[in-house]
Amino acid sequence: MVEKTFKDEATEEKGERARLERMSEEHKEQEQVLFLEEGKKKKLKKEAEKAQKRGVCYISRVPPGMDHVKLRQLLSQYGEIQRIYLAPQNSSSIDKVNDNNKSRKRGGGAKAQAYSEGWVEFASKSNAKRVANLLNGEQIGGKKRSQFYYDHWNIKYLSKFKWDNLTDEIAYKKAIREQKLALEISAAKRERDFYLKKVDQSRALSSIEERMKKKQKVQQESGGELSVAPQKPPVCRQFPQKKPIAERERSKPQLSKDVLAGVFGGS
Repeated sequence: MVEKTFKDEATEEKGERARLERMSEEHKEQEQVLFLEEGKKKKLKKEAEKAQKRGVCYISRVPPGMDHVKLRQLLSQYGEIQRIYLAPQNSSSIDKVNDNNKSRKRGGGAKAQAYSEGWVEFASKSNAKRVANLLNGEQIGGKKRSQFYYDHWNIKYLSKFKWDNLTDEIAYKKAIREQKLALEISAAKRERDFYLKKVDQSRALSSIEERMKKKQKVQQESGGELSVAPQKPPVCRQFPQKKPIAERERSKPQLSKDVLAGVFGGS
């Protein structure tokens, strides 16, 4: 009995140790998760503080052939640049720009992507303001062999504008574009279904006519009388019509000339 109690106590002690170890491991995992969450919060807070110090410039016209790499290369000498976004032009505008660029390019090559407008985020608001005031309306210049040498900057500093505003606007436009595309696709599907339905109906009618023709031909060849279904007489509906004004005036009772002469003569 004593040995049994010792064994029971040993097993209980082992179970308690295992439970404590599991609790300590869970506690460590919780502490690690909390540490990671605090680290993320601190990182997000730092990013938010940095974002408040940044400034965004708007480029209303991107020269033909210029991309984000060349734009960063030209503007990075005036200050640190964080992000650049260039809005692509539509297909018709791209074709026009590519046609214009053919005369500006000396050699061959693939067609360049054309952009209509752009946004540049500087690490400092002061740099963004300085760049906008310094370059707006000025010639891009650089090397004379550059295709952007004679182009001019059209750049403006956007006060109280953050990069999140731009991403929200892009997401909103994308959602509208996708919704419009979905509506166009559904309309095209409806037109297709309607067309296929009419095609099936016309095929069914044509097959019925062919069967009727074959039946009539067989009856004619066999010398039998054609069984023609009696046709109903056409229904002619009549609606009451109003008489013209002249006829209505004629139908009104009028006084005779003798009566009128007697009245006026007596007066």
